[in-house]
Amino acid sequence: MLRHPAPHAVSLSARSRIIGWMMLLVALALSAELLIAARVLTERAEAELDQELVHEGHKLRDYAGRTVDPATGEPYREVRGLLAGYLAEAVPDADETLFSLIDGRPAHRARTEPLARLDTDPQFVGRIAGLGQPQTGTVTSTAGPVRYAVFPVRFEGAPDLGALVVVEFAAPVKERVASTVRVLGAVSFVALSLAGLASWQVAGRVLAPIRTLRRTAETIRGSDLDQRITVTGTDDVAALARTFNEMLDRLQSAFAGQRQFLDDASHELRTPITVIRGHLELISEDPAKRKRTLALVLDELQRMNRLVDDLMLLAKAERPDFLDLSEVDVTDLVMQVLAKAGALGDRHWTVSDLTEQTVLADNQRLTQALMQLAANAVRHTRPTDRISIGATTVTDRLRLSVTDTGTGIAPEDQTRIFDRFTRLDHPGRRSRGGAGLGLAIVASIAHAHGGRVLLDSTPGKGSTFTLDLPLTPAHRPHRPGAAADSPRIHR
Repeated sequence: MLRHPAPHAVSLSARSRIIGWMMLLVALALSAELLIAARVLTERAEAELDQELVHEGHKLRDYAGRTVDPATGEPYREVRGLLAGYLAEAVPDADETLFSLIDGRPAHRARTEPLARLDTDPQFVGRIAGLGQPQTGTVTSTAGPVRYAVFPVRFEGAPDLGALVVVEFAAPVKERVASTVRVLGAVSFVALSLAGLASWQVAGRVLAPIRTLRRTAETIRGSDLDQRITVTGTDDVAALARTFNEMLDRLQSAFAGQRQFLDDASHELRTPITVIRGHLELISEDPAKRKRTLALVLDELQRMNRLVDDLMLLAKAERPDFLDLSEVDVTDLVMQVLAKAGALGDRHWTVSDLTEQTVLADNQRLTQALMQLAANAVRHTRPTDRISIGATTVTDRLRLSVTDTGTGIAPEDQTRIFDRFTRLDHPGRRSRGGAGLGLAIVASIAHAHGGRVLLDSTPGKGSTFTLDLPLTPAHRPHRPGAAADSPRIHR
């Protein structure tokens, strides 16, 4: 059971859905990039803090090896003087502070004012006092988390135990990382917005043929199939537009064939119906006259029956199942047609050419086409004339021909004899009462095989009708009006 969307349901266009999904994917990618960038920057900042702590330890060692005690002019011999001299020269960064411990109590501090006074924090001092080995760690202060390092200092023979404490405040570093991430986020948002606008324009250009296709489909009516979509490019959307145009061509051909069938049927059936009705209305009580009237009515009904059969055959020629393909021996085909055609009229029947060839075709349809051409030749010849049936191959084409030495066809008639209901009646010769559908049927059979009908005729000398067919027809259903050449006239 088909379900229709609710009246209040919001229908998003393909353009909106494409842009929405693409923006979502890009946003997820940018978010992942920001998270990775934040993680990498944070780890790098923490590594730099640790590197600064180690660097201060190296600077203290270098200082102890290259300086002397200003009071004695000799190398330092006590911890207090060494640490005091080092802190007097040290210029820590804004997010860094240094101080010294002597026997577990704060002694000296670098000149800059720190973000937080950890040297006055008894809990922190008690934690690091008395350490005999260098140590690093992380604690929390009033200025946020800090990384610290303790470098113990002792001289041999000196009773004092000192230590240099280096403190790196992590909050400013983290703030710089956060600021960088915010800038990256702002840039990503701007890039996402610009990408969205650009994608909207690009998607609009790419989907323009689809919108045109939809508008064209909305305006098409059964009586107006002339509109087509202008195709530009070679992408999938352009291929879709071309396919849609081809579908419209097939629909237009089908509707035109349907209208022609209805017009032809109504036009040709109106006359026999009128004749039958008039004679039945005026039927006489006289048995002899009634018998003649009934014979006339039956003759008209038989003609109507033949006419309907021919029209149905032409209509079926547009269907994919019109042909029943099989292997056909061309020599057998020609000989069978010649044997059957002899009953059509007293003529000199001959074989003009033969070819030892087997083709994939519909044997019955080809026989029907050749018999139609033979019957047409009989109508335009006399008993003394010759009619020849032959088959030849030219490169990859099979040519089945029917040649007569009859009256021929006038040049002005050669372009229309394959149209439906076209009759060529010659002066002084009685019409055989055909409906004018025979050659149209022949052309349809040729087209269904992927071929065409060739005509070479000279008035007063005769005509040659040739079915020009491919030796290896494509294995595909016949499509109305697709790749089928119109009859060719050779003069």
